[in-house]
Amino acid sequence: MQPGLENMAVIGNELALRWEDGIESYLPLDFLRKSCPCALCAGEKDILGNVYKGKAKLGPQSVQLKRCTIVGGYGIKPEWMDGHDSGIYSFSYLRSLDLDVA
Repeated sequence: MQPGLENMAVIGNELALRWEDGIESYLPLDFLRKSCPCALCAGEKDILGNVYKGKAKLGPQSVQLKRCTIVGGYGIKPEWMDGHDSGIYSFSYLRSLDLDVA
């Protein structure tokens, strides 16, 4: 079972996450934004496996967090200063991103 999120805070240019199992993750905000799992950023697959996605234009406000809220008991939803807010990052996805950063 995936541990839940105990606390989160923006520290400098990173999102700090403290998990219920005591692990702490520090994810750079630019990396977090570029890893957005929404259909616009990550794309969607059709029945044949073709991926369709938009072309997100990232600027300085794209990597600044306006707010970040917990969704249910399974993920977080960041709202970026450029207005993008459709990505929901599951806790398991966030933990996998922590391994990518290390």
